Amino acid sequence: MTQQVKAINVTPVILCGGSGTRLWPLSRAGFPKQFICLTGQTSLFQQAAQRLAALATEEVQVAPPLVVTGEEHRFLTSEQLREMDIPLGSALLEPIGRNTAPALTLAALAAVESGQDTILAVTPADQTITDAAAFKLAMHQAIKEAEKGSITILGITPHRPETGYGYILGEHPESAMEPWNVQQFIEKPDAARAQAYLEAGHYFWNAGIFVLKASVWLKALAHFRPDILETVQQTWQARRVDAQFTRPDPALFATVAAESVDYAVMEHCPGSEFSIKMVPLEAGWNDLGAWDAVWQVLPKDAYGNASVGDVIMTDSNNNLTHATSRLVALVGVKDMVVVETPDAILVAAKDRCQDVKHIVTTLDREQRDERSLHRKVHRPWGWYDSIDEGERFKVKRIQVKPQASLSLQKHHHRAEHWVVVKGTAEITNGDKVIMLTENQSTYIPLGTVHRLANPGTIPLEIVEVQSGSYLGEDDIVRLEDSYGRGDL
Repeated sequence: MTQQVKAINVTPVILCGGSGTRLWPLSRAGFPKQFICLTGQTSLFQQAAQRLAALATEEVQVAPPLVVTGEEHRFLTSEQLREMDIPLGSALLEPIGRNTAPALTLAALAAVESGQDTILAVTPADQTITDAAAFKLAMHQAIKEAEKGSITILGITPHRPETGYGYILGEHPESAMEPWNVQQFIEKPDAARAQAYLEAGHYFWNAGIFVLKASVWLKALAHFRPDILETVQQTWQARRVDAQFTRPDPALFATVAAESVDYAVMEHCPGSEFSIKMVPLEAGWNDLGAWDAVWQVLPKDAYGNASVGDVIMTDSNNNLTHATSRLVALVGVKDMVVVETPDAILVAAKDRCQDVKHIVTTLDREQRDERSLHRKVHRPWGWYDSIDEGERFKVKRIQVKPQASLSLQKHHHRAEHWVVVKGTAEITNGDKVIMLTENQSTYIPLGTVHRLANPGTIPLEIVEVQSGSYLGEDDIVRLEDSYGRGDL
């Protein structure tokens, strides 16, 4: 009789922080790059979740993922996982970004609380990999090493002298079937050293993909950075849980040292009591940190041009053009990046893509909405698109998902007129509740308590016309909300 092999328990951990400032104007704080479809039909976050879910075999049992993200992105993560039919294990909501070491510690504490010393498969949410089979093979090797108690990291086989990544110095194993020993983690090099690393053949890019037991991470952190562990444990003990959303104590979490996984633990492991191994990965990896990296992974025409959307080019070479809402035409230009959105257009030399972050800094300093929000803003109930505005008026197109509703609310400075253009609307207007269908409308006077809901099975769309002395999004007094939001 064949003896059944006990499956290894693996919990995916997706680190989903960051705002992707170098991919502005497509990536913004309210809708950052990990949630955008930059390559293919799914977002980078969805691709990461799908890759980890695909690790499941008879020998590897994969749990629903733990996602470490910010409060403002909690519904984006759950909705995008739902679209992929991947259940959410838990969303660990950081009150403030404190880098990857505290984020991973939250995930480890959540994992050990389940009573199992599960293996954590940790990955950033904003990377792309073109060879899924090679990724799965490397991850399975890393999982087997982690089961033995090692910290295992994936090292990307370099194919150019890259100065924008950290490197891992590895010791070649005696057998090709064995992982490499990690000798050293190295900071981003200059061009000459990067070329030397490439030629040496035993230096690898650090992709920030780790596989290790939850208990091993906590033990290593206690050894190298007990201050981080102690404070994160305090925030965890004072956490609040709301369904699948877990919120560490905000005041305590703000005191946690902001440190990366590498600085806090990984770079100290070689030569210590903690075994650290590396599995090489050659699978078309890219972290899509800036627009030139996006150009590298997109398909190109015979002239080296990569384009997304409605784009026409003539006598142009090696450009990236991304059109969101209208036709973009290029004539006689080369090595350029042109990104069009409904409310902003970026034109940049391709070799200056890293400097896009300076534009975002300026927008932040001037407190402009284009820093954080698109014209089309996603909400847990659907989205709204501000299609026109002028003095004392604003026009929005609003879509509400089936069975969803906005908060019960009122405004101090504006009145609203709603026209249903698709679906059925259940509208609370003062002390009345009415049902409206296509081409029907209602008026919400200033100060009147109101709510918009979709009782149907298809999306509801309305056109909202606001009028008043102040039309800012912060003029909302929420009296009741299905999504646990307070006043804006």
